[in-house]
Amino acid sequence: MIGIDLQNRKPIYEQIVERFQTLIVSGALEADSQMPSVRALAVELSINPNTIQKAYSVLEQEGYIYPVKGRGNFVSGNADLKAKKRESVFQALRELTNKSIELGIPCETFLEKAAQFYKEGGTSH
Repeated sequence: MIGIDLQNRKPIYEQIVERFQTLIVSGALEADSQMPSVRALAVELSINPNTIQKAYSVLEQEGYIYPVKGRGNFVSGNADLKAKKRESVFQALRELTNKSIELGIPCETFLEKAAQFYKEGGTSH
């Protein structure tokens, strides 16, 4: 379901948060479906359960999941999440655009690279 890149400088809990956000926003995890238990996910990923708990806390604070006492965590049905996630992508794009301008990268080059990466589906080469 989710993978962790141990070579990535981003903390493991943030990687988990981002992966679940993507799965929830894309509809791969449906509203009101149960999330994997903290213990089961920790065993599956071979990481400390506290790391999973921290990721779940962030997801809950941001409205992606909700807890049910004694039953676990469930995917939120919040329709605003997709718009919120899209807006964060556009904000990141704005920041990259500004960096490109500062570095003197021509607009055409920037757009060509963006189109190339989009066609590659986000895989890194």
